[in-house]
Amino acid sequence: MKLCIIKPPLPFGWAPIAPPILEYLAALTRQADPSIELELYSASATPDVFDTLQCDLAAISLLTPTAVGGYRIADGLRARGIKVVVGGMHATLLPEEAKSHADAVVIGEAESVWPQVLKDFRDGALRPFYQGERRELEGLPTPLYGMLEHGHRFRIVNTARGCPYPCAFCTVNKVFGSKIRMRPIDDVVRDVETVPGGMYINGDENLWWLGKLERATELFTALRGSKKKWMGFGSLAPVLAPQGSRMLEAGREAGLLTVWVGWESITEGGLVEYRANRKVGEDRERAVRTLKDHGIDVSLFFMLGSRADSLDDYDRAVELADRLGVSMHPSLVVPYPGTELRKQYEPYLYKELGWEFYTGAHALFDHPDPAMTPDVRERRFYETSLELLRLGRVWKHMLDVPASGFPHAHLLSLMNQLPIRKGMKVAFEQWKANRRAVREKQGVRDAGAARTG
Repeated sequence: MKLCIIKPPLPFGWAPIAPPILEYLAALTRQADPSIELELYSASATPDVFDTLQCDLAAISLLTPTAVGGYRIADGLRARGIKVVVGGMHATLLPEEAKSHADAVVIGEAESVWPQVLKDFRDGALRPFYQGERRELEGLPTPLYGMLEHGHRFRIVNTARGCPYPCAFCTVNKVFGSKIRMRPIDDVVRDVETVPGGMYINGDENLWWLGKLERATELFTALRGSKKKWMGFGSLAPVLAPQGSRMLEAGREAGLLTVWVGWESITEGGLVEYRANRKVGEDRERAVRTLKDHGIDVSLFFMLGSRADSLDDYDRAVELADRLGVSMHPSLVVPYPGTELRKQYEPYLYKELGWEFYTGAHALFDHPDPAMTPDVRERRFYETSLELLRLGRVWKHMLDVPASGFPHAHLLSLMNQLPIRKGMKVAFEQWKANRRAVREKQGVRDAGAARTG
């Protein structure tokens, strides 16, 4: 039996980071049945293999922005007689939709059901749906790091699941629950030691939580022996907790170079709308300065164009980046399926836009301000992104990176920004070309109407 595990193409091109589901699901498969032949494919790196791909069963993991591409691959494989099982966040939230493109759907976490999926396939008895359980995270296998080739230099290590923060835009606690489940520290250390190369990414939703800072400190202390450099995702509120300084020092000593942080909204009103106040804390700017004071570089992620936002927020974002000396990466607001934000925005959604538009670069809903048209919101998004990624600003930020991280953090700063800048410039040119084509078609229709009027 041959199993192909597939990650559909990302919306903005390829990056040399191995999608973690590929090598992890390969490890779960090897654990359940070592006789199965495995092939792994990240479609962003190998887009042309699927017309001729040969296997008995294909497993495809879906996120909302990759759902349409994933469905296209699934439909093509099934047309050639290959059985397909899909899973991931999008399939979990919309299983009936996913089932229309697959022979089986794994809902939720795979560990409790994946051996049964494989057995049922062998027996010719695949069920339409498999409901995974949320289990404690002891005994998880180490991903088969290095199995995915094609230039994937960086690996992701996960140490926990779940998130207690009730952010209206997020699906994590819907899929993984609000209880934080943590892997044994020894298992995490084992995985880090197995990662090829000298750098990795902590892929957790959050590196640290209020009330769990001692565990974060213990984990970072245990990782000091690896001598590897790494980056991860963190929230701001825990940074200013009484134990925060000791935790950050332990992280830096363990090789933590950069934290990607959710700033979420430029305005306080936006934070209220998103229910993100608890996550970001009471003094976001002081938290960012505290991270930098501990020798940790900071990149901020935030959203623009919500129904509560204004055009001024685009300019405020650039001012904030300069004031704090950080890199900032915006997206337009995305009301993902299954979120509270989608329920709130349901009356205003542009229903004709499919999941391929849910990338953070498209206006997806009507705005109460007549000046905030879809074209204006999208154009200002690209212009703001490219201003934040202007070469002078990128180089200045690299020079502001704490000296204690030299040279890894400085190189990482460039790696985090220059490829995004390149992809954003290409996307903006495509956006402008698409808008010109729409206007030209509109002009032809208007001229034809005038001649026949």
